[in-house]
Amino acid sequence: MSVIVVFVVGVAAIAGWWLSHQRLTSKPWLEEGVIGDYAASHAPPPPAKLGLGVFLAVVGALFALFISAYLMRADLVDWRPVPVPALLWFNTAVLVLSSALLQWASIAARRGDRDGMATGLMAAGVSAVVFLVGQLLAWRQLLAAGYGVAGNPANSFFYLITAVHGLHLMGGLVALGRTLAKLWRGIAVMRLELSVELCAIYWHFLLAVWILVLALLTGWMIDFFDICRHLLT
Repeated sequence: MSVIVVFVVGVAAIAGWWLSHQRLTSKPWLEEGVIGDYAASHAPPPPAKLGLGVFLAVVGALFALFISAYLMRADLVDWRPVPVPALLWFNTAVLVLSSALLQWASIAARRGDRDGMATGLMAAGVSAVVFLVGQLLAWRQLLAAGYGVAGNPANSFFYLITAVHGLHLMGGLVALGRTLAKLWRGIAVMRLELSVELCAIYWHFLLAVWILVLALLTGWMIDFFDICRHLLT
């Protein structure tokens, strides 16, 4: 439950910060100046960005529940942690690269750089596929070492959490592919700027989730919560 509380507090803080920057709580009747200037400089965020924000909150809550269940189940005597394959560190570096490339593509889109945006999107997509292949190889290593899905509760959690994360990344690849297809059809860069920005935000979110998942699987998160319990008691 502590994980869920921390998540809710974090989401509330991020939402408050985001709303303050979007000026959704502003009072336009108190503003001074030309109405047209106010409308241009204080336009509400696009519905697609709001929709993505709601979706990420739901996905974040899902992973918070997974992490909370993992931590509670790990306290039982039959729990045997899964050894983390070294390949996961390479996969993490690849996902960091993919997120950075999408940020580069987003910056290129804002500048109207068509070639830079296309290069960033394609490179980000390739590196994301490499990450997914690496995850499958890590699964194969564990299965070959005798860590099957039904062998231990820790095994089941490992495959479940990494699979759900991978499925969300595959969904992001679909959106990324659609954006690339529109770009190749000759659609103007300025019309694709929002799509690239949303892809970048989604990738950054999945990277943050994966870092938390990796901290959980390596035991760092459990050690952190143990330290917090000792400090509070």
